[in-house]
Amino acid sequence: MKTIILDGLRVAPSKVVCVGRNYVAHIKELNNEVPTSMVLFMKPNTALSSELITGKQTPLHYEGEISFLIKKGAIAAVGFGLDLTNRELQSELKGKGLPWERAKAFDGAAVMSSFVSIDTSDVDLLSLQLWINDVLVQEGNIDLMIYKPLTVIEEINSFSTLIDNDIVMSGTPKGVGSYMKGDKFVGKIFIADREIISHEWIAK
Repeated sequence: MKTIILDGLRVAPSKVVCVGRNYVAHIKELNNEVPTSMVLFMKPNTALSSELITGKQTPLHYEGEISFLIKKGAIAAVGFGLDLTNRELQSELKGKGLPWERAKAFDGAAVMSSFVSIDTSDVDLLSLQLWINDVLVQEGNIDLMIYKPLTVIEEINSFSTLIDNDIVMSGTPKGVGSYMKGDKFVGKIFIADREIISHEWIAK
């Protein structure tokens, strides 16, 4: 089982549940329709990685996300996640009405920072930034989400059990795009103005 780091200790999430189309500006940049209900998809444990890979044949796209670790069915910790996407393949699959897994759930498609425990009262104060080669490319906060984290957790729990150490990726703000080998990524998470996570990756 692939593992992530929570408060300095390694734990093994059984799955990653992702929210799609949760920021209006991101929906518009990809010319998608605003969903009438929550869009959810899953990545297996094998998709987890601490390394940032590049596409072997077509460029991958990055999507920076506030990611939550679950304990006892509720949010217990937060980390910075990169939802890697083979956009070309995803568009092809969507056009045929087929599932997205080949474009979203491949090995290395869920890149995670370490996670730190948080109080539930701090969830609504969270925000993220993603810097690539020292340029700010993505930023967003909970207020910009169509579905807030506690609503997301409730919806997932209504049909699929979230067990301890599972991860929920809450969607990406605008500013997604492709990247190349050697690019430097820095993902940051804040509670209000206080930085609680900063993690660097070099694309391999």
